Amino acid sequence: MSLANTAHSVVEPSSGTRRFAGSLVILYAVITMIPLIWIVLTSFKSPDDAISYPPKVLFEPSLEGYCNLFTTRSRQTPEFIQTLGPAQGLCDGIARDRNMVVAGPSNYVPRFINSLIIAFGSTVLAVALGTLSAYGFSRFRVPLKDDLLFFILSTRMMPPIAVAIPIYLMYRTIGLSDTRLGMILLYTSVNVSLAVWLLKGFIDEIPREYEEAAMIDGYTRFQAFVKVVLPQATTGIAATAIFCLIFAWNEYAFAVLLTSGNAQTAPPFIPIIIGEGGQDWPAVAAGTALFLVPIVVFTVLLRKHLLRGITFGAVRK
Repeated sequence: MSLANTAHSVVEPSSGTRRFAGSLVILYAVITMIPLIWIVLTSFKSPDDAISYPPKVLFEPSLEGYCNLFTTRSRQTPEFIQTLGPAQGLCDGIARDRNMVVAGPSNYVPRFINSLIIAFGSTVLAVALGTLSAYGFSRFRVPLKDDLLFFILSTRMMPPIAVAIPIYLMYRTIGLSDTRLGMILLYTSVNVSLAVWLLKGFIDEIPREYEEAAMIDGYTRFQAFVKVVLPQATTGIAATAIFCLIFAWNEYAFAVLLTSGNAQTAPPFIPIIIGEGGQDWPAVAAGTALFLVPIVVFTVLLRKHLLRGITFGAVRK
């Protein structure tokens, strides 16, 4: 049978099958979105509504969770509060309604900035090093290539707890404990293996003839890599960057062990937000909701590259 006849003989799914598949996708999307929606709703609840039972779906919205997230408060007597004059802003007014005053800013913003610097810094380094390594493995004869690639991949198989103590002792000795540089280097080393394996597959799909033609025209190997290979691999680089950023952004185990103040990121900080009388769930939910924003924005901006990267294969020899 010819290839044309084989293509014509493919059975298209029926309309009922397509509707059923679409319904399953929508149902799955709704189920996965429920926790995120509940987190956002909780961030706009008062502390009493957040812990009410049964849980409240309809409630009076409040910004108390966000105010508690960004400020620290101290309890004062009503007489003292009356001597302070009018409330200075929304958060101060909310605090005074509970016989409290705003004492100053919280540590959430510095922790959030640490997350941005460490996650994006390690992602840039991991993708850059991974692209160069993947190009070398793809284009050159590397001795023991398969063994080296397997060794690189095997570093992802090791659970963090297995190397946590040695890394902690090493970092404490060389002065990288609780530093942004130390966390960037650690996350980079973890993500490089993923970047190499993902990008090698993308670069393998780019025909060598493109580079050879460029070098015949006078380009050096590096110029051909920059002007020919990199533009063709943009899709793979974007997809790899998203996966590397997701790991670095959400990582918790190393952040808890190796940071405590100066370089602490948001994931270890958010669960320990304590209000008066226990966990401040609206503030925790507010911190979580805001923590989702950068990764969602980054993924949305690169969504076209991500979809093309997952189904890459349009450029073939």
